[in-house]
Amino acid sequence: MIRSLLTPRTVAIVGASPNPDKIGHIILRHLLKGRARVYPVHPHATRILDQPVWPSLDALPEPVDMAVLATPAATVPELVQACVRRGVEVVIPIAGGFGETGEEGRQLERRLRAIVQGSRTRILGPNTLGVLNPIYGLDTLFLPDDRLPRPGAGSVALLSQSGAVGATLLSTAASMGVGVSAFVGMGNRLDIAEAELLQALGRPEDPTAVIGLYLESFADGPAFLEAARQLAGRKPVVLLKAGRTATGARAAALHTGSMAGPDQVVDGVLRQYGIWRVFDDLELVDTCLALALAPAPAPGARRVAVVTCAGGQGVMLSDYIESTTRGVGLAMASFSEGTRARLREVLPSFASVANPVDLTGQASSAMYEQALQVVLEDPGVDAVLASVVLQLPFMGPEVLPAVARQARRYGKPVVAALVGVKDTQEPFRTLNGLGVPTYPSLWRAVRSLAAILRYPAVAAAVARPADRPMVPR
Repeated sequence: MIRSLLTPRTVAIVGASPNPDKIGHIILRHLLKGRARVYPVHPHATRILDQPVWPSLDALPEPVDMAVLATPAATVPELVQACVRRGVEVVIPIAGGFGETGEEGRQLERRLRAIVQGSRTRILGPNTLGVLNPIYGLDTLFLPDDRLPRPGAGSVALLSQSGAVGATLLSTAASMGVGVSAFVGMGNRLDIAEAELLQALGRPEDPTAVIGLYLESFADGPAFLEAARQLAGRKPVVLLKAGRTATGARAAALHTGSMAGPDQVVDGVLRQYGIWRVFDDLELVDTCLALALAPAPAPGARRVAVVTCAGGQGVMLSDYIESTTRGVGLAMASFSEGTRARLREVLPSFASVANPVDLTGQASSAMYEQALQVVLEDPGVDAVLASVVLQLPFMGPEVLPAVARQARRYGKPVVAALVGVKDTQEPFRTLNGLGVPTYPSLWRAVRSLAAILRYPAVAAAVARPADRPMVPR
């Protein structure tokens, strides 16, 4: 299934349209940029986007791996029957109007389930945003790529029960330069759901390093937990579980037709299975980026050094790092006297050589790299928060590869914060592309560094199979 879902050799787009404003046209345009052979299907058109068009699935000249259905919900059962007849492995009905609308829609879903039962045909969705695989070159998303920028290829897989949230995650990833190995909009999860996708993306040969999910409910709680447990410590699973309140749960039922369970129960169970829980969409992308790029910390690592060029940022970062009520409760590292002496040699006389290290407004790119090197060599430092102020007159873009160079040299987690820079996107893409997780706010950087340092302990404490609890849907 996973090959036909993420790397299909042949794709039919049913409902392909010559109208540029129609979803069937948008998806066809995206598909034609990829690697798969594409077969537009339309009952009357003969050519669309300079491609020959076939009148039906039965008329296609060869079996296809995937069929994307850009047609109304009422037409889907008949089309799925045709897919089963032609041996299509994955069908993606884009339309809404199924279980999320009430009993009539649920009956339609039961009908689809009965049609594919016992066949080789699987269903993604319905009511789904689609699939994106930047590595292979597959894009079935119905949102135009000039309105929803696609992220480049990378090692973060994103799975979303909601199309709108999925679009937000993709947009955030694209703006920050977070590379994606796959995106799957699961929609109503009539058939293909999160547990099976975790298993597929968790294969050693898959390029995915971290899997981030947005869920409003669990399609199969025990199966999801077991799949996550198998990945703990190898490929982190980061979860944004919505529907935590009574009102949120009711909204989830209306959105995707699913029922959310008691949040306190969910929270406790997730911890036992090594799943890192987050609470908003930015934190989901930030954490996935951090866990995908940063090297594994030393066991028990929690001593953080701050290197900055702004005293105020150093004060705020210290608070965020140490506070247990308004921060992450880590420790500020204490430098050795040797480290302080070496810092005095490279920094202005009025600069602070304690932690946080404040290079002041006189900081240059070369000075920043020297200070970062000295701090990373201190055995009392487990990780570094590098706050780079690109607005300073002697600080240039050459500092970005310098930060990455020192981070690679010592193998300790280094997270960067670039606050208030004029061109916000390119510096992030540069540093993230060089392997240093980089954020546009101090708090987001600290929060992500905490995830890097604490995830190993969460993964190491996963429940044994015999202790496996049940989780509500």
